[in-house]
Amino acid sequence: MADSPNCDLKSLSPLQLFERVTEQGEKVRALKAGKAPKEEIDAAVRMLLSLKLSYKTATGQDYQAGLPPRDLALINNGMAKEEEEDFVDPWTVQTSNAKGVDYDKLIVRFGSSKIDTDLINRIERAIGQKPHRFLRRGIFFSHRDMDQILDAYENKKSFYLYTGRGPSSQAMHVGHLIPFIFTKWLQEVFDVPLVIQLTDDEKYLWKDLTTEKAYEYARENAKDIIACGFDVNKTFIFSDLDYLGTSSGFYRNIVKVQKHVTFNQVKGIFGFTDSDCIAGKISFPAIQAAPSFSSSFPQIFNGKENIQCLIPCAIDQDPYFRMTRDVAPRIGQPKPALLHSVFFPALQGAQTKMSASDPNSSIFLTDTPKQIKTKINKHAFSGGRDTIEEHRKYGGNCDVDVSFMYLTFFLEDDDRLEQLKQAYTSGELLTGELKKVLIETLQPLIAAHQERRKQVTDEVVKQFMTPRKLAFEF
Repeated sequence: MADSPNCDLKSLSPLQLFERVTEQGEKVRALKAGKAPKEEIDAAVRMLLSLKLSYKTATGQDYQAGLPPRDLALINNGMAKEEEEDFVDPWTVQTSNAKGVDYDKLIVRFGSSKIDTDLINRIERAIGQKPHRFLRRGIFFSHRDMDQILDAYENKKSFYLYTGRGPSSQAMHVGHLIPFIFTKWLQEVFDVPLVIQLTDDEKYLWKDLTTEKAYEYARENAKDIIACGFDVNKTFIFSDLDYLGTSSGFYRNIVKVQKHVTFNQVKGIFGFTDSDCIAGKISFPAIQAAPSFSSSFPQIFNGKENIQCLIPCAIDQDPYFRMTRDVAPRIGQPKPALLHSVFFPALQGAQTKMSASDPNSSIFLTDTPKQIKTKINKHAFSGGRDTIEEHRKYGGNCDVDVSFMYLTFFLEDDDRLEQLKQAYTSGELLTGELKKVLIETLQPLIAAHQERRKQVTDEVVKQFMTPRKLAFEF
């Protein structure tokens, strides 16, 4: 990067300016840490201040570490933008587009990288088998530093997986399964340890729940997670309310993150206000950040701090880990890598995520075959035409049809999925017939999950949730 203040900063986009400020800030810190000559440090600081001024001039916003510029289209042309139709944060997802969130724009806004064909092919070469359907179909569509994870794996260096669940209800729905289905596949093909965080503390802070009820939900949700087929010898599931008080390494990392993130930063990233509870909501991002560092689990990693973490999650969780990646080098930790998934749509359409509080927006893992059939037939948003005649003539729209969207997640056979798409688009296949395929796909899947869950006793949950050494050497 050129250090001359005379370089043409006006030609840079807001995102490019943001990246230049970030790089220059890291350079200043490195110079200070290396006790460089005062003149060199002063010149680097002047360049940093110049970049920050250019950034504010271009965006109307102060630079905030870990928070890429928002409203890019508005910044660039002063006009209202389509992006304003999409609202995404860790608690709310809204869009006015029946197709759902525009993920290409979200990649630009969040500053992540698209999972392209080259990366998918590289994953296939590394693991020696066909990539998961979630990769093949773009359900996991974005990443941060997955190439570094593959570099490590190809050089026989270990990494570990971290994902989580916010236990806001006793019963989970099928959308909650997506990260766990994919994480289980990742764990199997790469043969690595996995930690699963149950953020019962978060739900106590954000929801009208007692700590006892939040912890009860965590243990019930753990049963559904275990029923996905995770190996107890390779997986540690923990409740924040439980584990935080027993692990000094975990709490030390929380404190380190807290020290290096300002209130101004978390207000900008998460929208906190002065009325949010002290040391509760405001400090929670540090608790979600801490499992990204292997030293939070000394019983698993033997106290080692240099083991990189890979986090599969929905894209709405990315703000937590942008913050984490920004602070990691400053506390001597490797940045976690991420794989982002799209959102699982509600039955009523892709404008919002499913809601555990609305029984008709979701197919729950406790639903009977009859309930599954009724919900799909009655509530699944259709991309078909108003009449059979019109549908035969003009065909259906798979881009907005919820039944087809669900099949994209759960139907394994690529050829069968393509046949259904062509038949529905041509008008050969009617909406009721497409819903029937989905019903016949989900009923046995959920029934099998329910049978596995029956085998998950309280003793099995205790085994998964006991801090212990896993079947790996570090």
